[in-house]
Amino acid sequence: MTEPRCPVDIEFGDVQGNILTAYGKFGFPFGRFGLVTVANSKSGRAFVERLRHRVTTAVRWPSHGMEFAIGRRQVPRPKVTLNLAFTYRGLCALDVPTRTLRGLPDEYIDGMAGRCDILGDNTAENSQKNWDPVWDAPNRGENVHILVTLNAQMAEDGNPVPELQAACDEIAALCAELKGVSLLSGHRGPDPLWQHLEAVRDKSGLPCAKEHFGYTDGISDPVFQGQYAEGEERKRSIGFGATDGAGNWRPLAAGEFLLGWPDEAQEIPGAAMPLDFSRNGTFFAYRKLHQDIDAFNAWVDETAALLQRVWKLATFEEARETLLAKMAGRWSDGVPLAVAPTYADWIDFNTRCPPPDDHRVRDNSERAQALVDYGYRDDPDGIACPLAAHVRRANTRDMLDPRADGPASSRMGSALNNRRRILRRGLPYGRDGAADGEHGVIMLVVCASLQRQFEFVQQQWINYGLDSSSGNDACPVIGNHGPGAKFTIPADPHSGNPPFIAPNMKQWVQTRGGDYFFVPSMTALRMIGMGVVDPT
Repeated sequence: MTEPRCPVDIEFGDVQGNILTAYGKFGFPFGRFGLVTVANSKSGRAFVERLRHRVTTAVRWPSHGMEFAIGRRQVPRPKVTLNLAFTYRGLCALDVPTRTLRGLPDEYIDGMAGRCDILGDNTAENSQKNWDPVWDAPNRGENVHILVTLNAQMAEDGNPVPELQAACDEIAALCAELKGVSLLSGHRGPDPLWQHLEAVRDKSGLPCAKEHFGYTDGISDPVFQGQYAEGEERKRSIGFGATDGAGNWRPLAAGEFLLGWPDEAQEIPGAAMPLDFSRNGTFFAYRKLHQDIDAFNAWVDETAALLQRVWKLATFEEARETLLAKMAGRWSDGVPLAVAPTYADWIDFNTRCPPPDDHRVRDNSERAQALVDYGYRDDPDGIACPLAAHVRRANTRDMLDPRADGPASSRMGSALNNRRRILRRGLPYGRDGAADGEHGVIMLVVCASLQRQFEFVQQQWINYGLDSSSGNDACPVIGNHGPGAKFTIPADPHSGNPPFIAPNMKQWVQTRGGDYFFVPSMTALRMIGMGVVDPT
Protein backbone atom coordinates (compact mmCIF):
# COMPACT_ATOMS: atom_id res chain seq x y z
CA MET A 1 0.00 0.00 0.00
CA THR A 2 1.42 3.37 -1.02
CA GLU A 3 1.80 5.81 1.83
CA PRO A 4 -0.22 9.02 1.30
CA ARG A 5 1.85 12.16 0.98
CA CYS A 6 1.51 15.82 0.00
CA PRO A 7 2.96 16.53 -3.47
CA VAL A 8 3.06 20.22 -2.49
CA ASP A 9 4.24 20.48 1.07
CA ILE A 10 2.31 23.46 2.42
CA GLU A 11 3.43 24.46 5.90
CA PHE A 12 0.08 24.12 7.64
CA GLY A 13 1.44 25.59 10.86
CA ASP A 14 2.38 28.83 9.08
CA VAL A 15 -0.95 29.31 7.26
CA GLN A 16 -4.00 30.81 8.94
CA GLY A 17 -6.77 28.24 9.20
CA ASN A 18 -9.59 30.14 7.49
CA ILE A 19 -7.72 29.92 4.17
CA LEU A 20 -7.72 26.14 3.91
CA THR A 21 -10.90 25.45 5.89
CA ALA A 22 -14.41 26.83 5.37
CA TYR A 23 -15.29 26.87 9.07
CA GLY A 24 -19.02 27.28 8.52
CA LYS A 25 -19.25 23.99 6.61
CA PHE A 26 -17.12 22.05 9.08
CA GLY A 27 -18.91 22.40 12.39
CA PHE A 28 -18.63 26.14 13.18
CA PRO A 29 -22.07 27.58 12.29
CA PHE A 30 -21.70 30.82 14.29
CA GLY A 31 -19.42 33.80 13.87
CA ARG A 32 -18.55 37.20 15.27
CA PHE A 33 -16.49 39.59 13.14
CA GLY A 34 -15.06 42.76 14.66
CA LEU A 35 -13.18 45.73 13.21
CA VAL A 36 -10.35 47.35 15.16
CA THR A 37 -8.83 50.78 14.64
CA VAL A 38 -5.28 51.64 15.71
CA ALA A 39 -4.38 55.16 16.84
CA ASN A 40 -1.07 54.19 18.45
CA SER A 41 1.28 51.86 16.57
CA LYS A 42 2.92 50.47 19.71
CA SER A 43 -0.46 49.56 21.21
CA GLY A 44 -1.57 48.13 17.88
CA ARG A 45 1.44 45.84 17.71
CA ALA A 46 0.81 44.78 21.31
CA PHE A 47 -2.77 43.89 20.32
CA VAL A 48 -1.50 41.67 17.50
CA GLU A 49 1.15 40.10 19.70
CA ARG A 50 -1.31 39.29 22.51
CA LEU A 51 -3.66 37.55 20.07
CA ARG A 52 -1.06 35.95 17.82
CA HIS A 53 -0.66 32.90 20.03
CA ARG A 54 -4.42 32.34 19.88
CA VAL A 55 -4.69 32.44 16.08
CA THR A 56 -6.07 29.25 14.53
CA THR A 57 -3.68 27.79 11.98
CA ALA A 58 -4.32 25.31 9.16
CA VAL A 59 -2.91 22.42 11.21
CA ARG A 60 -5.63 19.79 10.91
CA TRP A 61 -7.87 18.55 13.67
CA PRO A 62 -9.42 15.06 13.62
CA SER A 63 -12.09 14.65 10.94
CA HIS A 64 -14.18 11.73 9.78
CA GLY A 65 -13.52 10.52 6.27
CA MET A 66 -10.40 12.62 5.62
CA GLU A 67 -7.06 11.07 4.84
CA PHE A 68 -4.02 12.76 6.36
CA ALA A 69 -0.51 12.74 5.00
CA ILE A 70 1.83 10.49 6.97
CA GLY A 71 3.65 12.50 9.60
CA ARG A 72 1.19 15.37 9.60
CA ARG A 73 0.45 16.70 13.04
CA GLN A 74 -3.12 16.98 14.30
CA VAL A 75 -4.48 19.29 17.00
CA PRO A 76 -7.71 19.19 19.05
CA ARG A 77 -10.72 20.81 17.41
CA PRO A 78 -11.12 24.28 18.98
CA LYS A 79 -14.38 25.51 20.41
CA VAL A 80 -13.78 28.90 18.81
CA THR A 81 -11.41 29.81 15.98
CA LEU A 82 -9.64 33.17 15.83
CA ASN A 83 -8.00 34.79 12.82
CA LEU A 84 -6.59 38.21 11.96
CA ALA A 85 -6.42 40.22 8.75
CA PHE A 86 -5.30 43.76 7.90
CA THR A 87 -6.23 46.56 5.52
CA TYR A 88 -3.46 48.50 3.83
CA ARG A 89 -4.23 51.40 6.16
CA GLY A 90 -3.91 48.99 9.07
CA LEU A 91 -0.41 47.97 8.03
CA CYS A 92 0.49 51.66 7.78
CA ALA A 93 -0.94 52.30 11.25
CA LEU A 94 1.22 49.46 12.61
CA ASP A 95 4.37 51.06 11.15
CA VAL A 96 5.12 48.36 8.60
CA PRO A 97 8.04 49.85 6.60
CA THR A 98 7.34 51.79 3.41
CA ARG A 99 9.67 49.52 1.42
CA THR A 100 7.40 46.61 2.34
CA LEU A 101 4.16 48.50 1.78
CA ARG A 102 5.06 49.63 -1.73
CA GLY A 103 5.35 46.01 -2.86
CA LEU A 104 1.67 45.38 -2.13
CA PRO A 105 -0.86 45.29 -5.02
CA ASP A 106 -2.49 48.52 -6.17
CA GLU A 107 -6.04 47.23 -5.71
CA TYR A 108 -5.29 46.27 -2.11
CA ILE A 109 -3.83 49.72 -1.46
CA ASP A 110 -6.90 51.40 -3.02
CA GLY A 111 -9.27 49.36 -0.84
CA MET A 112 -12.76 48.20 -1.74
CA ALA A 113 -14.43 51.60 -1.42
CA GLY A 114 -11.86 53.00 -3.82
CA ARG A 115 -12.73 50.33 -6.41
CA CYS A 116 -16.50 50.88 -6.40
CA ASP A 117 -16.64 51.67 -10.12
CA ILE A 118 -15.05 48.32 -10.94
CA LEU A 119 -17.17 46.31 -8.51
CA GLY A 120 -20.52 47.88 -9.33
CA ASP A 121 -20.99 49.44 -5.88
CA ASN A 122 -21.83 52.79 -7.45
CA THR A 123 -25.33 52.42 -8.88
CA ALA A 124 -28.57 54.01 -7.73
CA GLU A 125 -29.81 50.60 -6.65
CA ASN A 126 -26.52 49.41 -5.09
CA SER A 127 -24.75 52.40 -3.60
CA GLN A 128 -22.17 52.94 -0.88
CA LYS A 129 -24.75 55.20 0.74
CA ASN A 130 -26.33 51.98 2.06
CA TRP A 131 -23.19 50.68 3.76
CA ASP A 132 -23.14 50.03 7.49
CA PRO A 133 -21.74 53.05 9.37
CA VAL A 134 -18.82 50.99 10.69
CA TRP A 135 -17.27 50.93 7.19
CA ASP A 136 -17.36 54.73 6.85
CA ALA A 137 -17.67 54.43 3.07
CA PRO A 138 -17.56 58.19 2.31
CA ASN A 139 -14.05 58.30 3.81
CA ARG A 140 -13.09 54.95 2.24
CA GLY A 141 -13.04 53.26 5.63
CA GLU A 142 -9.90 55.06 6.73
CA ASN A 143 -10.29 53.87 10.34
CA VAL A 144 -10.75 50.17 9.49
CA HIS A 145 -7.38 48.59 10.28
CA ILE A 146 -7.68 45.05 11.68
CA LEU A 147 -10.37 42.43 11.17
CA VAL A 148 -10.86 39.88 13.95
CA THR A 149 -12.88 36.84 12.88
CA LEU A 150 -14.29 34.35 15.40
CA ASN A 151 -16.12 31.17 14.40
CA ALA A 152 -17.76 28.92 16.98
CA GLN A 153 -19.21 25.46 17.41
CA MET A 154 -22.82 24.95 18.48
CA ALA A 155 -23.76 23.99 22.02
CA GLU A 156 -26.31 21.27 22.78
CA ASP A 157 -29.05 23.87 23.22
CA GLY A 158 -28.56 25.12 19.64
CA ASN A 159 -26.81 28.33 20.65
CA PRO A 160 -23.15 29.22 20.20
CA VAL A 161 -20.78 27.67 22.72
CA PRO A 162 -20.21 30.11 25.63
CA GLU A 163 -16.56 30.42 24.64
CA LEU A 164 -17.65 32.67 21.75
CA GLN A 165 -19.01 35.42 23.98
CA ALA A 166 -16.00 34.97 26.27
CA ALA A 167 -13.67 35.59 23.31
CA CYS A 168 -15.61 38.72 22.33
CA ASP A 169 -15.41 40.02 25.91
CA GLU A 170 -11.69 39.25 26.07
CA ILE A 171 -10.96 41.19 22.88
CA ALA A 172 -13.07 44.14 24.02
CA ALA A 173 -11.19 44.13 27.34
CA LEU A 174 -7.86 44.01 25.52
CA CYS A 175 -8.84 47.06 23.48
CA ALA A 176 -9.81 48.89 26.67
CA GLU A 177 -6.49 47.95 28.27
CA LEU A 178 -4.32 49.04 25.36
CA LYS A 179 -4.73 52.77 24.90
CA GLY A 180 -4.91 53.69 21.23
CA VAL A 181 -6.72 50.52 20.09
CA SER A 182 -10.51 50.25 19.94
CA LEU A 183 -13.34 48.25 18.47
CA LEU A 184 -15.25 50.19 15.86
CA SER A 185 -19.00 50.51 16.34
CA GLY A 186 -21.63 50.66 13.62
CA HIS A 187 -22.50 47.14 12.45
CA ARG A 188 -26.20 46.94 11.69
CA GLY A 189 -27.86 44.13 13.60
CA PRO A 190 -28.11 43.03 17.22
CA ASP A 191 -24.66 44.31 18.29
CA PRO A 192 -23.01 47.43 16.82
CA LEU A 193 -19.57 46.23 17.96
CA TRP A 194 -19.72 42.80 16.30
CA GLN A 195 -21.09 41.51 13.04
CA HIS A 196 -23.10 38.42 13.99
CA LEU A 197 -23.12 35.45 11.62
CA GLU A 198 -25.22 32.30 11.81
CA ALA A 199 -25.92 29.42 9.44
CA VAL A 200 -29.48 29.07 8.17
CA ARG A 201 -31.51 26.39 10.00
CA ASP A 202 -33.47 23.53 8.45
CA LYS A 203 -36.99 22.51 9.44
CA SER A 204 -35.56 20.63 12.42
CA GLY A 205 -33.60 23.64 13.62
CA LEU A 206 -30.22 22.25 12.56
CA PRO A 207 -27.64 24.42 10.75
CA CYS A 208 -27.50 23.65 7.04
CA ALA A 209 -25.77 24.86 3.87
CA LYS A 210 -28.65 27.06 2.73
CA GLU A 211 -28.67 30.80 2.13
CA HIS A 212 -31.68 33.07 2.58
CA PHE A 213 -33.06 32.71 -0.97
CA GLY A 214 -33.35 28.97 -0.39
CA TYR A 215 -30.42 27.71 -2.43
CA THR A 216 -27.94 25.14 -1.16
CA ASP A 217 -24.65 27.03 -1.14
CA GLY A 218 -20.90 26.48 -1.03
CA ILE A 219 -20.82 23.25 -3.04
CA SER A 220 -17.85 23.50 -5.39
CA ASP A 221 -15.06 25.33 -3.58
CA PRO A 222 -11.73 24.84 -5.40
CA VAL A 223 -9.26 22.17 -4.33
CA PHE A 224 -5.60 23.10 -4.68
CA GLN A 225 -2.30 21.34 -4.23
CA GLY A 226 -1.23 20.62 -0.68
CA GLN A 227 -4.63 20.75 0.99
CA TYR A 228 -4.87 16.98 1.37
CA ALA A 229 -2.74 13.88 1.27
CA GLU A 230 -2.03 12.72 -2.25
CA GLY A 231 -4.63 9.96 -2.36
CA GLU A 232 -7.26 12.22 -0.84
CA GLU A 233 -6.22 15.11 -3.08
CA ARG A 234 -6.82 13.13 -6.26
CA LYS A 235 -10.34 12.22 -5.16
CA ARG A 236 -11.18 15.68 -3.89
CA SER A 237 -10.08 17.41 -7.11
CA ILE A 238 -12.82 15.69 -9.16
CA GLY A 239 -15.26 18.48 -9.93
CA PHE A 240 -13.40 20.90 -7.64
CA GLY A 241 -10.11 21.40 -9.45
CA ALA A 242 -9.02 21.94 -13.05
CA THR A 243 -10.13 19.82 -15.99
CA ASP A 244 -8.41 19.06 -19.28
CA GLY A 245 -11.71 18.83 -21.15
CA ALA A 246 -11.49 15.07 -21.49
CA GLY A 247 -12.86 14.20 -18.08
CA ASN A 248 -9.56 14.28 -16.17
CA TRP A 249 -9.37 16.44 -13.07
CA ARG A 250 -6.40 17.69 -11.06
CA PRO A 251 -5.97 20.09 -8.14
CA LEU A 252 -5.32 23.73 -8.96
CA ALA A 253 -1.91 25.25 -8.33
CA ALA A 254 -1.39 26.38 -4.73
CA GLY A 255 -0.19 29.80 -5.89
CA GLU A 256 -3.69 30.75 -7.01
CA PHE A 257 -4.63 31.02 -3.34
CA LEU A 258 -1.37 31.24 -1.36
CA LEU A 259 1.40 33.76 -1.94
CA GLY A 260 4.90 32.44 -2.46
CA TRP A 261 3.89 29.30 -4.36
CA PRO A 262 3.75 28.62 -8.12
CA ASP A 263 0.42 29.52 -9.71
CA GLU A 264 -1.32 28.14 -12.81
CA ALA A 265 1.17 30.06 -14.99
CA GLN A 266 3.99 28.25 -13.16
CA GLU A 267 5.14 31.59 -11.82
CA ILE A 268 5.68 32.97 -8.35
CA PRO A 269 4.53 36.60 -8.72
CA GLY A 270 6.45 39.43 -7.12
CA ALA A 271 5.41 40.26 -3.59
CA ALA A 272 6.04 42.61 -0.70
CA MET A 273 9.52 42.27 0.76
CA PRO A 274 10.90 40.47 2.63
CA LEU A 275 9.57 37.32 1.03
CA ASP A 276 8.75 35.84 4.44
CA PHE A 277 6.28 38.70 4.94
CA SER A 278 4.22 37.59 1.94
CA ARG A 279 4.81 33.85 1.73
CA ASN A 280 1.93 31.68 3.00
CA GLY A 281 -0.32 34.72 3.20
CA THR A 282 -3.17 35.71 0.92
CA PHE A 283 -5.80 38.38 0.33
CA PHE A 284 -9.52 38.40 0.68
CA ALA A 285 -12.40 40.67 -0.19
CA TYR A 286 -14.85 41.07 2.67
CA ARG A 287 -18.37 41.62 1.27
CA LYS A 288 -21.47 42.16 3.39
CA LEU A 289 -24.32 41.36 0.98
CA HIS A 290 -27.84 42.20 2.13
CA GLN A 291 -30.60 40.00 0.71
CA ASP A 292 -34.11 41.42 0.21
CA ILE A 293 -35.93 38.13 0.76
CA ASP A 294 -39.46 39.51 0.43
CA ALA A 295 -38.75 41.27 -2.87
CA PHE A 296 -36.98 38.20 -4.23
CA ASN A 297 -39.81 35.82 -3.34
CA ALA A 298 -42.47 38.18 -4.64
CA TRP A 299 -40.71 38.50 -8.01
CA VAL A 300 -40.10 34.75 -8.24
CA ASP A 301 -43.77 33.97 -7.54
CA GLU A 302 -45.00 36.49 -10.10
CA THR A 303 -42.51 35.42 -12.77
CA ALA A 304 -43.04 31.70 -12.13
CA ALA A 305 -46.77 32.15 -12.78
CA LEU A 306 -45.88 33.76 -16.11
CA LEU A 307 -43.44 30.97 -16.95
CA GLN A 308 -46.09 28.37 -16.15
CA ARG A 309 -48.46 29.94 -18.67
CA VAL A 310 -45.88 30.48 -21.41
CA TRP A 311 -44.34 27.00 -21.17
CA LYS A 312 -47.62 25.30 -20.21
CA LEU A 313 -46.08 23.62 -17.17
CA ALA A 314 -48.23 21.26 -15.14
CA THR A 315 -47.99 22.94 -11.75
CA PHE A 316 -46.91 26.23 -10.20
CA GLU A 317 -44.39 24.33 -8.07
CA GLU A 318 -42.69 23.00 -11.22
CA ALA A 319 -42.60 26.51 -12.71
CA ARG A 320 -41.18 28.06 -9.53
CA GLU A 321 -38.50 25.41 -9.04
CA THR A 322 -37.60 25.59 -12.73
CA LEU A 323 -37.24 29.37 -12.63
CA LEU A 324 -35.05 29.21 -9.51
CA ALA A 325 -32.90 26.50 -11.08
CA LYS A 326 -32.45 28.35 -14.37
CA MET A 327 -31.36 31.48 -12.48
CA ALA A 328 -28.80 29.68 -10.34
CA GLY A 329 -27.73 26.84 -12.64
CA ARG A 330 -28.63 24.40 -9.87
CA TRP A 331 -31.88 23.17 -8.38
CA SER A 332 -32.60 24.50 -4.91
CA ASP A 333 -30.98 21.45 -3.27
CA GLY A 334 -27.76 21.89 -5.27
CA VAL A 335 -28.32 19.35 -8.08
CA PRO A 336 -26.83 20.95 -11.22
CA LEU A 337 -28.93 21.47 -14.33
CA ALA A 338 -26.09 19.84 -16.27
CA VAL A 339 -27.01 16.60 -14.45
CA ALA A 340 -30.80 17.03 -14.26
CA PRO A 341 -31.94 19.49 -16.97
CA THR A 342 -35.70 19.25 -16.31
CA TYR A 343 -38.01 19.13 -13.32
CA ALA A 344 -38.80 15.47 -14.07
CA ASP A 345 -35.06 14.69 -14.28
CA TRP A 346 -34.54 16.35 -10.92
CA ILE A 347 -37.29 14.35 -9.23
CA ASP A 348 -35.89 11.16 -10.77
CA PHE A 349 -32.34 11.99 -9.64
CA ASN A 350 -33.47 12.59 -6.05
CA THR A 351 -35.38 9.32 -6.11
CA ARG A 352 -32.29 7.42 -7.22
CA CYS A 353 -29.85 9.42 -5.09
CA PRO A 354 -31.74 10.90 -2.14
CA PRO A 355 -30.05 13.72 -0.22
CA PRO A 356 -28.61 12.84 3.20
CA ASP A 357 -30.50 13.96 6.28
CA ASP A 358 -27.43 14.96 8.29
CA HIS A 359 -26.16 17.82 6.05
CA ARG A 360 -22.80 16.12 5.69
CA VAL A 361 -20.28 18.22 3.81
CA ARG A 362 -18.76 15.48 1.70
CA ASP A 363 -19.08 11.78 1.14
CA ASN A 364 -18.23 9.32 -1.58
CA SER A 365 -21.77 8.78 -2.80
CA GLU A 366 -22.95 8.94 -6.40
CA ARG A 367 -24.97 12.02 -5.48
CA ALA A 368 -22.02 13.92 -4.03
CA GLN A 369 -19.92 13.29 -7.12
CA ALA A 370 -22.75 14.20 -9.51
CA LEU A 371 -23.13 17.58 -7.79
CA VAL A 372 -19.64 18.63 -8.93
CA ASP A 373 -18.35 16.30 -11.68
CA TYR A 374 -19.72 17.94 -14.81
CA GLY A 375 -18.92 20.48 -17.51
CA TYR A 376 -20.69 22.68 -20.03
CA ARG A 377 -19.06 21.54 -23.27
CA ASP A 378 -22.10 19.46 -24.21
CA ASP A 379 -24.49 22.38 -23.59
CA PRO A 380 -23.06 25.18 -25.77
CA ASP A 381 -26.41 26.93 -26.27
CA GLY A 382 -27.47 26.83 -22.63
CA ILE A 383 -30.53 24.66 -23.21
CA ALA A 384 -29.93 22.69 -20.02
CA CYS A 385 -28.15 25.38 -18.00
CA PRO A 386 -28.49 28.97 -19.29
CA LEU A 387 -25.19 30.57 -20.25
CA ALA A 388 -25.96 33.46 -17.89
CA ALA A 389 -26.96 31.36 -14.85
CA HIS A 390 -25.13 32.28 -11.65
CA VAL A 391 -22.92 29.20 -11.23
CA ARG A 392 -22.04 29.13 -14.93
CA ARG A 393 -20.84 32.73 -14.67
CA ALA A 394 -18.95 32.34 -11.41
CA ASN A 395 -17.18 29.11 -12.42
CA THR A 396 -17.23 28.69 -16.19
CA ARG A 397 -15.60 25.24 -15.98
CA ASP A 398 -14.94 24.19 -19.59
CA MET A 399 -17.44 26.64 -21.15
CA LEU A 400 -14.72 28.95 -22.49
CA ASP A 401 -12.56 26.19 -23.96
CA PRO A 402 -11.65 27.55 -27.43
CA ARG A 403 -11.01 23.99 -28.60
CA ALA A 404 -14.17 22.45 -27.15
CA ASP A 405 -15.24 21.04 -30.51
CA GLY A 406 -11.87 19.45 -31.25
CA PRO A 407 -10.50 16.04 -30.30
CA ALA A 408 -9.95 15.32 -26.63
CA SER A 409 -6.18 15.51 -27.05
CA SER A 410 -6.36 19.15 -28.18
CA ARG A 411 -8.89 20.54 -25.69
CA MET A 412 -7.86 23.14 -23.13
CA GLY A 413 -10.67 22.34 -20.70
CA SER A 414 -10.83 24.90 -17.92
CA ALA A 415 -7.49 26.57 -18.77
CA LEU A 416 -9.05 30.02 -19.23
CA ASN A 417 -11.06 29.61 -16.04
CA ASN A 418 -8.32 28.29 -13.78
CA ARG A 419 -6.80 31.73 -13.19
CA ARG A 420 -10.17 33.17 -12.10
CA ARG A 421 -11.00 30.70 -9.34
CA ILE A 422 -11.73 31.95 -5.84
CA LEU A 423 -12.24 30.40 -2.42
CA ARG A 424 -15.43 31.43 -0.62
CA ARG A 425 -15.52 31.71 3.13
CA GLY A 426 -18.05 33.28 5.49
CA LEU A 427 -21.62 32.64 6.66
CA PRO A 428 -25.13 34.06 6.42
CA TYR A 429 -26.22 36.70 8.90
CA GLY A 430 -29.66 37.43 10.33
CA ARG A 431 -32.82 35.39 9.93
CA ASP A 432 -35.74 35.51 7.53
CA GLY A 433 -38.47 37.60 9.11
CA ALA A 434 -36.10 39.45 11.44
CA ALA A 435 -37.72 42.63 12.75
CA ASP A 436 -34.67 44.72 11.86
CA GLY A 437 -34.65 43.45 8.27
CA GLU A 438 -31.02 42.42 8.63
CA HIS A 439 -30.31 39.25 6.66
CA GLY A 440 -27.83 38.31 3.99
CA VAL A 441 -24.40 36.79 3.57
CA ILE A 442 -20.95 37.77 4.78
CA MET A 443 -18.65 36.57 2.00
CA LEU A 444 -14.88 36.37 2.27
CA VAL A 445 -13.44 35.90 -1.22
CA VAL A 446 -9.95 34.41 -0.85
CA CYS A 447 -7.43 34.65 -3.69
CA ALA A 448 -3.79 35.48 -4.39
CA SER A 449 -4.72 38.32 -6.77
CA LEU A 450 -7.73 40.47 -5.94
CA GLN A 451 -7.63 42.07 -9.37
CA ARG A 452 -7.10 39.01 -11.58
CA GLN A 453 -9.45 36.75 -9.66
CA PHE A 454 -12.11 38.49 -7.56
CA GLU A 455 -12.45 41.79 -9.42
CA PHE A 456 -12.42 40.12 -12.83
CA VAL A 457 -15.18 37.70 -11.85
CA GLN A 458 -17.24 40.42 -10.17
CA GLN A 459 -16.98 42.89 -13.03
CA GLN A 460 -16.74 40.78 -16.18
CA TRP A 461 -18.74 37.68 -15.30
CA ILE A 462 -21.22 38.77 -12.61
CA ASN A 463 -22.10 42.32 -13.67
CA TYR A 464 -21.33 42.10 -17.41
CA GLY A 465 -22.53 39.32 -19.64
CA LEU A 466 -20.35 39.28 -22.75
CA ASP A 467 -18.66 35.95 -21.95
CA SER A 468 -22.06 34.41 -21.29
CA SER A 469 -23.52 35.82 -24.53
CA SER A 470 -25.95 38.04 -22.64
CA GLY A 471 -24.58 41.51 -23.38
CA ASN A 472 -24.79 43.72 -20.30
CA ASP A 473 -27.39 41.57 -18.54
CA ALA A 474 -26.03 40.90 -15.05
CA CYS A 475 -26.13 37.72 -13.01
CA PRO A 476 -29.80 37.01 -12.21
CA VAL A 477 -29.07 36.17 -8.58
CA ILE A 478 -26.42 38.60 -7.26
CA GLY A 479 -25.78 41.01 -10.13
CA ASN A 480 -26.70 44.69 -10.39
CA HIS A 481 -30.25 45.05 -11.71
CA GLY A 482 -31.10 48.46 -13.02
CA PRO A 483 -34.50 49.48 -14.45
CA GLY A 484 -35.78 46.92 -16.95
CA ALA A 485 -33.26 44.23 -16.00
CA LYS A 486 -34.09 40.86 -17.53
CA PHE A 487 -32.90 37.27 -17.75
CA THR A 488 -33.33 35.09 -20.83
CA ILE A 489 -33.97 31.36 -20.44
CA PRO A 490 -33.45 29.34 -23.64
CA ALA A 491 -36.05 26.68 -24.40
CA ASP A 492 -35.46 23.17 -25.67
CA PRO A 493 -36.20 23.35 -29.43
CA HIS A 494 -37.97 19.98 -29.22
CA SER A 495 -40.43 21.31 -26.63
CA GLY A 496 -42.10 23.76 -28.96
CA ASN A 497 -41.78 26.48 -26.33
CA PRO A 498 -40.32 29.92 -27.05
CA PRO A 499 -37.36 31.31 -25.07
CA PHE A 500 -38.61 32.85 -21.84
CA ILE A 501 -37.57 36.37 -20.89
CA ALA A 502 -37.90 36.92 -17.15
CA PRO A 503 -38.62 40.68 -16.89
CA ASN A 504 -38.22 43.45 -14.35
CA MET A 505 -35.68 41.91 -11.99
CA LYS A 506 -35.16 43.91 -8.82
CA GLN A 507 -32.01 44.78 -6.87
CA TRP A 508 -32.49 42.11 -4.23
CA VAL A 509 -28.80 41.89 -3.27
CA GLN A 510 -27.04 45.04 -2.05
CA THR A 511 -23.51 45.57 -0.77
CA ARG A 512 -23.63 46.85 2.80
CA GLY A 513 -19.92 47.12 3.49
CA GLY A 514 -16.52 45.58 3.08
CA ASP A 515 -12.86 46.07 2.30
CA TYR A 516 -9.75 44.31 1.05
CA PHE A 517 -7.64 42.49 3.64
CA PHE A 518 -4.22 40.88 3.76
CA VAL A 519 -4.21 37.60 5.69
CA PRO A 520 -0.60 37.17 6.82
CA SER A 521 1.16 33.94 7.67
CA MET A 522 2.02 33.19 11.26
CA THR A 523 5.59 34.26 10.45
CA ALA A 524 4.37 37.61 9.16
CA LEU A 525 2.06 38.03 12.17
CA ARG A 526 5.10 37.65 14.40
CA MET A 527 6.95 40.27 12.35
CA ILE A 528 4.03 42.69 12.59
CA GLY A 529 3.38 42.12 16.28
CA MET A 530 7.04 42.42 17.27
CA GLY A 531 7.71 45.32 14.92
CA VAL A 532 10.59 43.50 13.20
CA VAL A 533 9.56 43.67 9.54
CA ASP A 534 12.84 44.23 7.68
CA PRO A 535 12.38 44.65 3.91
CA THR A 536 16.11 44.17 3.30
